[in-house]
Amino acid sequence: MGIHPDVAVLLDLVPADFAGGEQIDWAGAEVALGAKLPSDYKALLDTYGVGDIGELVILPPLPSDVRGWEGCHIGAMTDGLRGLWEEDAGFPDVTLGADAVLPWGSGMNANEMAWLMNDPDPDKWPVIAWRRHRSWGESPWALFDCNMVQFITRMMLGQFDACPLGDASLWKRTDTFVSWREQHRRLRAGLDPSTGEPDPYAHMYPITEDWP
Repeated sequence: MGIHPDVAVLLDLVPADFAGGEQIDWAGAEVALGAKLPSDYKALLDTYGVGDIGELVILPPLPSDVRGWEGCHIGAMTDGLRGLWEEDAGFPDVTLGADAVLPWGSGMNANEMAWLMNDPDPDKWPVIAWRRHRSWGESPWALFDCNMVQFITRMMLGQFDACPLGDASLWKRTDTFVSWREQHRRLRAGLDPSTGEPDPYAHMYPITEDWP
């Protein structure tokens, strides 16, 4: 089976040089979450592993075994994001309740990204985003008629009418994917986890000798 076509486009922008190499039990993950997951999302994690593109955190479905990241996953983030959906009364003209919201991305100055589970086929789910910073009077929620990998590539290529998030760190620019395993290795070596460059503040990270 060849690579997912949307992930192939992303690879041209963001090489998988620092992939994590995880082998995710997708059947088990979907049972645990109670939902099937989109094929582009599964292909992205199968290709890159678990990690970040710049400041964009790609949430794995279940807890990571990398020290420090155990609480960062879809299962842990769902209740909080659904609470925001309820608090804001969702996206205008969308009548679905909070149980139709499933997160897949976080970070980028407190922007949260999710799927709107509005179809039995997860490959048809659009992306929704909660933006902490937006124009006055504008809904904090935005909806995008594309899958999550397309959302990432279109943001980096500037193919939306305007920056889709309240943070422009990936708008019309690319960045590097760095797995959480590589970030952990860099921290232990006294390097910046994102760039791999020497970090004069490395001693301030909570890394101790008992870390694996």
